Amino acid sequence: MTELQEAGVSADEIYTPEFSTDPYPTYHRLRELAPVCPVRAPRFDSYLITRYDDARAALSDPRLSKDLYGGDEIGKRIFGPNSAAINKNMLNSDPPEHTRLRRLVAQAFTPHRIEALRPRIAAVVDGLVDGLVRDGAGATDLIPGFALPLPVTVICDLLGVPRADRERFTVATQVIRTAGTAGRSPLEDRERIQAAQADVFEYLTRFVAYKRTEPGADLMSELIAARDDDDALSERELVSTVFLLLFAGHQTTSDFVGNAVLALLTHPDQLARLRADPALVPAAVEELLRLDGSVPVASPRVATEDVEYGGVTIPRGAIVTVVLNAANHDPEHFPDPEGIHIDRVGRTHIAFGFGVHYCLGVSLARAEAQIALETLLRRLPGLRLAVPVAEIRHLPGASPFRGLLGLPVRFDTDNTDTEDSS
Repeated sequence: MTELQEAGVSADEIYTPEFSTDPYPTYHRLRELAPVCPVRAPRFDSYLITRYDDARAALSDPRLSKDLYGGDEIGKRIFGPNSAAINKNMLNSDPPEHTRLRRLVAQAFTPHRIEALRPRIAAVVDGLVDGLVRDGAGATDLIPGFALPLPVTVICDLLGVPRADRERFTVATQVIRTAGTAGRSPLEDRERIQAAQADVFEYLTRFVAYKRTEPGADLMSELIAARDDDDALSERELVSTVFLLLFAGHQTTSDFVGNAVLALLTHPDQLARLRADPALVPAAVEELLRLDGSVPVASPRVATEDVEYGGVTIPRGAIVTVVLNAANHDPEHFPDPEGIHIDRVGRTHIAFGFGVHYCLGVSLARAEAQIALETLLRRLPGLRLAVPVAEIRHLPGASPFRGLLGLPVRFDTDNTDTEDSS
């Protein structure tokens, strides 16, 4: 494997069809044999970092820059020419720019403000479950019927996106999310993504103009006020920040809810414990985030100088990818990492990242996931898979997202909880 480390590993050796369903044996192999591994891939070459200690260190290493659109604008090469318009935000910037951009939206996501949102989140969850129950069939696909509309509704409410516009935005973001899943060539996928990015940019530009004339009690109006009154945001940064909040604010949570439900339905002992003791839900959410997080890799970083991890020198200008889901299965930090222990304590996962780029929406994501799981298990008795687990399809293994294309389930209808719909 030393030879592979020196020559670089082909993506074909990692991103196999089996990897899409279960990447963790491959992550184990990389952690053991090539924990800092140069990988040659069609979209961009990158050094993968897979061990927990290295991953945490890399996530807070100022020598690994997140500014993909400065200098030679590596981001355009990775994500396409249209990507710059919607990706000039806190995710792709370094301090002090990152500090300025993050501060402008941080107050909307404090634990106190998110706690105040819990009744609204619960109402959205109950409304979605009401729809599943009213259907009467006792069967549904939980991704489009529940996991996707839940965070879309919450983040759009928070930003003030009109209901009539939400489907358009959702369709465009799903094009970006599901690249590589329909048998299209990489070129076709790239063209579709470019068109979706252009459509989102055009919509958000009009949305900003609309909110300038019709401000409300929402985060979008607050951001526009910061832009117009203090010139704290450029117009490009404003549009890009809104895109980040809308996309990251729903896609990662939607994927995680699907992953978490699937994990519980395939581990009946842990599901039974959770049904018997709902007080375990917060701890269960943390364990499920560690087990199968919806963000398998951190967004790319660029080495601003030669850096060394795991005895491997990463040259200046190289792209670095921290594999969060591999680090969260490192047995040096998580005993029995492939198992689910919903009462696991004393271990800190990095599913939300680490350092200055630690996920801004962590409190919102936790609240949505906790309320979603508690409500599903309480109101849908007998919740179970409607198809063999082998038929559940995941996003491609090379995707920056870890999620399901669908989750067909059944539940008992004779004693379904309907009291919450009153």
